[in-house]
Amino acid sequence: MTSSTAEQSCPQDRLFKERLLMSMESFHQDMLPIFTKIDPALIKPLVTEALNSNRQQLQTLLNQPGLYTWNNLMQPLETMSDEFNKIWSPISHLHAVMESEALRAAYNETLPIITEYHTELSQNEKLFHAISSLEKSPEFETLAPAQRKIIENEIRDFRLAGVHLPEDKKARMAELQQQLSRLMTTFSENLLDATHAWTLHVTDQRQIEGLPAQATQLAVDNAKQRGLPGYVFTLDYPSYSTAIKFIKNREIRKTLYEAYATRASDRGPDAGKWDNSPIMDDILRIRNEIAHLIGYKSFAEYSLATKMAKTPDEVLHFLHDLLARSKSIAEAEYNEVMELAKTLDGITAVEVWDFAYYSEKLRESKFNFSQEDLRAYFPIEKVLAGMFSLVNKLYGINIKKQDDINVWHPLVQFFTIHDDNNELRGGFYIDLYARPHKRDGAWMDECRVRRRIDGKNIQYPVAYLTCNFMPPVDNHPALLTHDDVLTLFHEFGHCLHHLLTKVDFPSVSGINGVPWDAVEFPSQFMENYCWEKESLALLSGHYQTGATLPDDLYQKMLNAKHFQTGLQMIRQIEFALFDFRLHLEYDPSKSNFVQTILNEVRNQTAVIHVPEFNRFQHSFSHIFAGSYAAGYYSYKWAEVLSSDAYAQFEENGIFDRKTGKSFMENILEIGGVRDPMVSFKEFRGREPTIDALLRQSGIIKGQPA
Repeated sequence: MTSSTAEQSCPQDRLFKERLLMSMESFHQDMLPIFTKIDPALIKPLVTEALNSNRQQLQTLLNQPGLYTWNNLMQPLETMSDEFNKIWSPISHLHAVMESEALRAAYNETLPIITEYHTELSQNEKLFHAISSLEKSPEFETLAPAQRKIIENEIRDFRLAGVHLPEDKKARMAELQQQLSRLMTTFSENLLDATHAWTLHVTDQRQIEGLPAQATQLAVDNAKQRGLPGYVFTLDYPSYSTAIKFIKNREIRKTLYEAYATRASDRGPDAGKWDNSPIMDDILRIRNEIAHLIGYKSFAEYSLATKMAKTPDEVLHFLHDLLARSKSIAEAEYNEVMELAKTLDGITAVEVWDFAYYSEKLRESKFNFSQEDLRAYFPIEKVLAGMFSLVNKLYGINIKKQDDINVWHPLVQFFTIHDDNNELRGGFYIDLYARPHKRDGAWMDECRVRRRIDGKNIQYPVAYLTCNFMPPVDNHPALLTHDDVLTLFHEFGHCLHHLLTKVDFPSVSGINGVPWDAVEFPSQFMENYCWEKESLALLSGHYQTGATLPDDLYQKMLNAKHFQTGLQMIRQIEFALFDFRLHLEYDPSKSNFVQTILNEVRNQTAVIHVPEFNRFQHSFSHIFAGSYAAGYYSYKWAEVLSSDAYAQFEENGIFDRKTGKSFMENILEIGGVRDPMVSFKEFRGREPTIDALLRQSGIIKGQPA
């Protein structure tokens, strides 16, 4: 595998390769993973060897004579951490996007070893005291802000990991961390298996009446791949979401909805087969015990120790304020759908599997517009070229495809980023399409982190940008909906945050060290450009004629921008409140705790009532298999920042280079060095206001202040 050749080479050889990279205008394959050579059989031995080497290096560092300094302690620790991440990152990524039985087994066998190492490191009292002594030393004040921030974060994280605990409680903490890591992986794997196990085979064309042409062809292709006639629908999001919106047949929609809404649960067509119910209970119990061990009342309070929001009341007040401002709008939007269903088809009891279908009918009725109308104007290559041109206008950066890089799938591409001085800034892989054995959703993750090597050479950052769009079908290019374009821009915003950093220390470089409720700020900011006529002139081009998006279609899209914005708002608030209350109020003595909290939150927030069999929580990977536990509110919290920041561009010109330069310098380049509120005020000149979010969401009217 990649790392078995590149990472096991001697340090001098590795440094030579790193220096070779610095002298080039593009990336050299020696500095990137070779995904096609990742051998599951080598993963555990390689990781074990790397971690044992780190342990030996750490022992040497802690036993050296004299005072600890940045150069003899922190810099080697940064290097050790980064070198190991370069081994594990491609393995972890491949597990998410190209899983096989052998890779899953190797991953699950190796993960406990990594968890044990990190727990051991975070509870090492000698290391804690060494870093603490550096904070108290005269050298500390002479260090760069990034270096001081790393030391402060390390001391905070040691305490959050329980370095101060007695040995028996440390042992319990280590055991809990192992269990939690294993459970979160199992949750994700159960969901992946449940999603890909179920299909719906249809042979009668009349049963799929209303389905758009591209989605129909995808269903045909799905059937052909399985050696079947007719059409096959899967629970991969491009297949499911289009079918539930457009197929006229209610029974087909109900069948699809029930399978999707009960994945990995105790209900539905595969009830109990990959049931995440006990997994969720165990995850919450363990998180709660971890928080109590450290001295917090709840995992919600524990989580806020590293976030912008400081108290549970602050988070709850924020969410309830948004709910109060948006629920009446959502109720009015819901009633509109009810009325249309009754008028069109005489349906008085609209079920949840009907709602997306009649919402699309309402959108077409009100605006003479459907998302599907836009697909022909958003072929993927045109969208990518336009997106790259757009950020060139904003920040002066240039993005170019590089073809000589090894990738994990034929449709994956690699791009480099250069700044306006033609200096290399980073690179990213882009993997756009849904397929079997690939985790659902869209995300950005880091492959490499910016780091200064040997005091002068730079290791440039590299990102993975992953989506699950409808793949190319019927010899046509992949065609995106406008919602897909928004998703792509969102994840690309994360990429820019990771790649444009000027911070040379991995622990606070790019998105590292950024409080979790500020991480979504740059990604949500980018979404705004998907609505501007000037932007769309760059992004759109009919896949057959090349014509840009017509004015009349653009106006329809704009008119529909705030369609069901209230429903979208309260849906996000429902998820955020459910997550936060789960982790704030956890009580093991209450039976069926997860469902009870979800029901209470739904009674407070929802206007669309779901059937009893709905098991949304069993697929809520953000909080049960990801990093958003007690932090899902971050999406709305950061949207306040992004909306208000974009208002500055609306005031000065959406492509104003001076404003773009300020945003890049104060937000994108600063990494996790500075408090996000300080960075925001440096850019905006004041603290953010919630009105910008409400105006941008169409909940209040008016122009930017």
